[in-house]
Amino acid sequence: MKKIITTSAFALILGFSGNVFAQHAGGYTGPSIAANTVAEALKLKDDTPVILNGKIEKSLGGEKYIFTDATGSVTVEIDNEDWRGLSVNEKDVVEIRGEVDKEFLETQIDVDSISKK
Repeated sequence: MKKIITTSAFALILGFSGNVFAQHAGGYTGPSIAANTVAEALKLKDDTPVILNGKIEKSLGGEKYIFTDATGSVTVEIDNEDWRGLSVNEKDVVEIRGEVDKEFLETQIDVDSISKK
């Protein structure tokens, strides 16, 4: 009986200490990359990180979409797992984070994450 009580108390203490650690676990909170426009993103080098705010106008099939802001449009590739259950339509303003992907004749954005604004 003592072993059960001791084991239960130990597990309870570990659970509380895990929660305290999770609440105090931090990360970098300093400056990050600023939001770009589509026009700016199209001029950047391959693999440059970008943040874009705008709307997904339509699906091109598969994981490709047309993304638009006030400065233009660009094809974005959003892998199925990057949606993380988020549903958006052509009226929703979203923020996408990703990298510029320069191909021979086309520039697109490879999206790492997407969220509603």
